[in-house]
This record gives sequence, structure tokens and C-alpha cells, in this order.
Amino acid sequence: MSDEQTPQTLQYRFDGPEDAPVLVLGPSLGTTWHMWDRQVPELTRQWRVLRYDLPGHGGAPAQPSVSTAELADRLLRTLDQAGIERFGYAGCSFGGAVGTQLALRAPHRVASLALISSAARYGTPDAWRQRGVIVRANGLDQIAQSAPERWFADTFRGAQTAIVDWAVQMVRSTDPECYVAACEALASHDVRADLDRIAVPALVLNGAEDPVTPPADARALVAGITDARLAVVPGASHLVPVEQPGAVTELLVRHFESAWAEPAAGYTMAPATPTGPVAPVAQAPAPAAPVSGGAPQGAAGAYGDGDRIRREVLGDAHVDRAAEQADGFGVDFEDFVTRYAWGEVWNRPGLDRRTRSVVSLTALVAGGHLDDLASHIRAALRNGLSPAEIEEVLLQTAVHCGVPAAGAAFTVARQVIREETRPGE
Repeated sequence: MSDEQTPQTLQYRFDGPEDAPVLVLGPSLGTTWHMWDRQVPELTRQWRVLRYDLPGHGGAPAQPSVSTAELADRLLRTLDQAGIERFGYAGCSFGGAVGTQLALRAPHRVASLALISSAARYGTPDAWRQRGVIVRANGLDQIAQSAPERWFADTFRGAQTAIVDWAVQMVRSTDPECYVAACEALASHDVRADLDRIAVPALVLNGAEDPVTPPADARALVAGITDARLAVVPGASHLVPVEQPGAVTELLVRHFESAWAEPAAGYTMAPATPTGPVAPVAQAPAPAAPVSGGAPQGAAGAYGDGDRIRREVLGDAHVDRAAEQADGFGVDFEDFVTRYAWGEVWNRPGLDRRTRSVVSLTALVAGGHLDDLASHIRAALRNGLSPAEIEEVLLQTAVHCGVPAAGAAFTVARQVIREETRPGE
């Protein structure tokens, strides 16, 4: 066994014979590598199993990553340091999101893929960012207490109380900021348009009673991935490797025994290095990175960036409601706001979003714009300000904008914060 962690890699351990092909197991959000304990004895008969922890999970260093692509890159660097070029991969839920990124970013390295309780897009961005707001305000206890309802079927929860308690403790021991960052990563994860580029043989495995990633999500993965087959485990919910370990192990063994593909023709493997993922020799140049803001852009670029940032900050529901209310009259104004306020000013690199929220709250209080203040209180929570920090901002406005203006702002903020940070929502 080997446990290692560096700022650019992930905490991991090995089980099984050193000369066997490597099979990587990826965990779900809020769990540790121990979620795979029941699979390891059988899998290590044929494979050298590498399990990893997400940042801030299971005692791993609290070094958050805010995208699944970044987590995939960190995992590839981890494998480089361990001297592993080619591997099979099975991931559950969040671990499945990392798996799709691996198949897209390094297909020459992934021999076979299993996506368990996974999706091309997990719910809605708003729901994940809202969960992050709740964790910032209340900590992880309420999320931990409700985890068994999302993870396990009713009959399992009633019969396996020790496992339920263990699951609650796993979530409770997670670093809150790393959990919030993972929520942000799931909010931005959307590979629906890229599924047809996944050429790795894939097993898509799902619990029939999963409320988090229902069977419809699994069927969408199978429909989009070129070489994929579906397996549904009856009576199982979201954390199916824990709930139905025997069935999952059998399906994984059968899949990886029969679908361990050779490298694609034309790829020559470059040697692994500790500085970055292995890349195929003479690969095509990568597309240019998008403009980050502060520089002139084309109209389409400014509007596209603005719509994305506006939705990330204010939420899909707010943006969609504004578009519906325009209803022909005011469409050009909505275009103006999206393009210039969000696509250019909010997209500039000079200030982070937390700071821009502080400026926005102050300006809205000064102008008495209470309707807009409510939406920007929500935005400030999503951008990482705590209720205590928002209170300090509003208290400061009382000095410069007047007590009546600040008092009205406190009334609005109190209601919004109560709604947005209510545990269990």
C-alpha cells in the first residue's frame, strides 16, 4: 500500500499485485476510498487497484478543485508519479464525472471505463450552487444527516444502520470548503455535447431506485457513448457499490475482463513524467483558450460569456424569468445587460466575483434598488460571501448611505438569507 499527497496530486493507495494491470476506482462526493472496500478483494485477483480520495475527503489535503476537468488532470499527474501509463477506470457519481473527463482528455491512456450512478450533467447548476450556499452557512451536518436518503433505498437504510451511520460520518468529516468546491465542479460539469467523442469501451451501471442520477441519466450516457452498454441493479439507489457490493463487483469483473481495449491505432505513448499527463506523440494543437475578460471581444463572444456568467452568478431561474418578462418589449435591453454588464464588466480579470458582489451590494443600497438587491444578495452567497460578511457590508453602507437605506437593505437581506440558507432545502 502507498499513500501519497502533493499539492498537484491526489491522496491514493494501492492494493493487489504490483505486476498486474492497474484499475483505478473513483469515489462519490462525500465519501472516501473505503466505499470500495467490498470490491477490492475480488478485483485484486486480476488487477492492481488504485483508489484515491477527493480533496478534503478522508483526511486528504484540503486543496479544492472547482472543475471535474481539473480533478482529472490531478489524477493523471498522480498516475504519472506512480509510473502508470495505461489503466482501467471505474467511478461512482462524482468519480464517474472524473471518468468521462479522463476518457475525453486522455483516451489513449484509458483502457476501459465504468460509469456508476453517473450522468453527462448532474441535475441543475442552480441546485449544486444552492447546496454550496447551505454548506457555507450551516456546515455539513445537515447534508450528512440527509445523505442516506439520497444514497440508499428505504429497505437498506432500515436493515443496515451501521453502514448508514458510517456514511453520515464520512460526509461529516469532509472539509466544507472542498465540499463546496466539488459542488461548484458538478454545477459546471456538462459533457452532453461531447459524449460521442468517448471511444473507450464503457459500462454504464445504475441503481433502479436512484433519485440522484435516475436510470434516464444512465440511458442518455449509453445513447451518447459510441461503445457502451447498460446495467441496472434492481432495488439499489445511488451508492450502489456499497448497497449491492456483490452485484457491482460481478458486473465490473465481467466488463473489465471483456472490454480492455488496446491503444488506438496511430498513438505512440510518450513516457510518463511527474510534471503532467502523458500525451500522444504528434497530436493536433489544442484550440485557443477563451478570452478571460478585459479585452475587446466579438459580439457573439461577449454575449455568450455574459449569459454564462449571469447564470452562474444569478441562477438560471432569474435569467430565464428576465427573458420571459421582456416578451418582445425589452429584448434589446436584456441583450445589452447580458453583453456589457455581464460579458464585459463582470468578465474582467481585475476583481474576483466576491469583490464584485461587495461592490454591487453597496451600489444597490446607495441607489435604493431593493428589488435588484435581493437577487444580488443571492448572488453574493453563491459567490462565496457568508451571511456574516454580507451583514458587515450592509453595516458599512449605513455609515455612507444612511441608516434608512441600510435598514431597508437589512430587511431584504434577512429574508433572502433565511430562504437561501435553510437547512435541508
